[in-house]
Amino acid sequence: MIVTVTLNAALDITYRTPALVPHTTHRVSDVTERPGGKGINVARVLAALGHETVVTGFAGGRTGDVLRELLAHTSQAGTSQAGMSQAGTSQAGTTDALVPVAGATRRTVAVVDAATGDTTQLNEPGPVVSAAEWAAFLDTYARLIDGADAVALCGSLPPGIHVGAYAELVRLARGAGVPVLLDTSGEPLRRGVAARPDLVKPNADELARLTGSREPLRATRDARRRGAHAVVASLGPEGLFAATPEGLWRAAPPASVKGNPTGAGDSAVAGLLSGLVERLPWPDRLARAVALSTATVLAPVAGEFDAVTYEKLLPQVAVTEQPAG
Repeated sequence: MIVTVTLNAALDITYRTPALVPHTTHRVSDVTERPGGKGINVARVLAALGHETVVTGFAGGRTGDVLRELLAHTSQAGTSQAGMSQAGTSQAGTTDALVPVAGATRRTVAVVDAATGDTTQLNEPGPVVSAAEWAAFLDTYARLIDGADAVALCGSLPPGIHVGAYAELVRLARGAGVPVLLDTSGEPLRRGVAARPDLVKPNADELARLTGSREPLRATRDARRRGAHAVVASLGPEGLFAATPEGLWRAAPPASVKGNPTGAGDSAVAGLLSGLVERLPWPDRLARAVALSTATVLAPVAGEFDAVTYEKLLPQVAVTEQPAG
């Protein structure tokens, strides 16, 4: 069982419009709502890959109720909409262990410009979490990680939670002997890395803010020196760069693609985490992560991946070992 933590869960709303033009009125051709937040997206992909998952974090208000209703429906509905039955991959269950809060869960709005394929993202800040609510979450987290195969800590912190929260959760997971992946940014990432997670997955901008370098080899090595056991950096359409105790690798998709990138990084996290649990060698983990990420960009709905495309792309991902420099 894999636990994913989404402290700042969201109701993801995707609007599709023929063309997005500033300072004008738009008619929306299609509206989609999905339970979201990085860890919930990761759990959805993990379940599609056949892994039992538990999602935890916070949910509150009417938006939180809708999110939980959609989460339950998604878990029961399987993956036929994403084409998983065609790809021959089994669907595992996703358990809701979100902790109630008094404030309302945030919404995120993605506006897709059909003419260009570009996406504009609007993210609300999230509910203020009280000290009592944080304590209730810590009790839930300690119970869930007892016996878990791995933990993913994902996304931003809602207001009211201290900046060292992820570092605290990393230390609790390590104390329980559970591998932990961290995917966040800014000061929470800096402090979280110092707590020595097994894996961190920043994008190029997040890694540059952490290390001061945009050169992948130098930046990933710096992040490892700061405490991360392994670092996998997202390089956008160029794929991934990994610095691990076993070596250095670059993984790239067969071609650049255009589409909605929302959730692509979360699919990469799911690929890396599932590979860790399955004890795959690093090149296979990276190939899975890149194929899932690319298939997510090509999917019509934010945070889901096209499974047929994933199966097609997987053997085409180029993973090359890099010199130590």
